[in-house]
Amino acid sequence: MTQTIITIICTVLASSGFWLLIERYLDRRDVRTKLLIGIGHDRIITLGMMYLERGWITEDELENLYDYLYTPYEQAGGNGSAKKIMQEVLKLPIKHHLEVHHENQNV
Repeated sequence: MTQTIITIICTVLASSGFWLLIERYLDRRDVRTKLLIGIGHDRIITLGMMYLERGWITEDELENLYDYLYTPYEQAGGNGSAKKIMQEVLKLPIKHHLEVHHENQNV
């Protein structure tokens, strides 16, 4: 009985259909990863350029951009222009909510 079970398991593992199924699963996962990297890249570029044009960033905006978008994007394998934008954003002066609220009231 044990020998029959081992034979069945070895046959399944050796079959090309089994490995094709695994390959398709990994390819689908790879496409999803690429899509998420692309979406992350777009958001980092869009938000980063907006903050750079404005000339400052709030603490919350920086946390959102860096911790929740850029860090996972980088860990997933993204790089390039988003990294350059992020480096520039990190140089921006950080305004606190009270400063922003006060400026908006004076406008």
